[in-house]
Amino acid sequence: MGLKCNTKFKIRRKIIKISAIVLAAGSGSRMQSSKKKQFMEIKGKPLVWYSLFAFEKYGVDEIILVTGSEDIDFCKKEIVEKYNFTKVKDIVAGGKERYESVYNGLKHISGDIVLIHDGARPVLTNEIIERGINGAIKDNACVVGVPVKDTIKIVNENNEVVDTPNRNTLWITQTPQCFKATMIKEAYQKMMALNAENITDDAMVMEQFGHAKVKFVEGDYKNIKVTTPEDISVVESFLQD
Repeated sequence: MGLKCNTKFKIRRKIIKISAIVLAAGSGSRMQSSKKKQFMEIKGKPLVWYSLFAFEKYGVDEIILVTGSEDIDFCKKEIVEKYNFTKVKDIVAGGKERYESVYNGLKHISGDIVLIHDGARPVLTNEIIERGINGAIKDNACVVGVPVKDTIKIVNENNEVVDTPNRNTLWITQTPQCFKATMIKEAYQKMMALNAENITDDAMVMEQFGHAKVKFVEGDYKNIKVTTPEDISVVESFLQD
């Protein structure tokens, strides 16, 4: 994967601390497997291993792994200890929804900048991590993503086209999503206090409850999320590069 050694980041000559939250609490029901998606092996390693390895080797000071409460012991023994992930500070239980899992992870970070990443996105490079960190340092909130290539149609309940948005204004949202830690914590606290619904990613939390404009930084078209069995062969080919 071409990962480099760890790099320290500075703001006005002050070395800042970088935290990463890796989300691995989903059930992966669409994978049609008895084993949870995040623990399925890809090229001999559990899927979540790739994200942990990327953060372990580059750019961050601590990792919080969020998983199901019933999987904490397994993650500790069979992933963190087995593969000697020394930067994993805590393994914490996730919630029913993604945003609840993130909120639980945020309670355990101590960094100035936090990168929130789906553990089901294994093609995570040092370039993506660096762009995310630098974007959060510069703009307080940024999301990794790529421009849409295809024409997008908006349809109604009858599958009738009602609009064709300008493709030049559309981006595919990926992770990590990167923030100044104090700002995303505050935004999440406001959201949780209001029992907000239909929150699908961390950028939405900042957009609706935070005080920073969310900007995009360049991701990678290979940075896909493993969701269905067909995705496994795709990321296996990417990981050979």
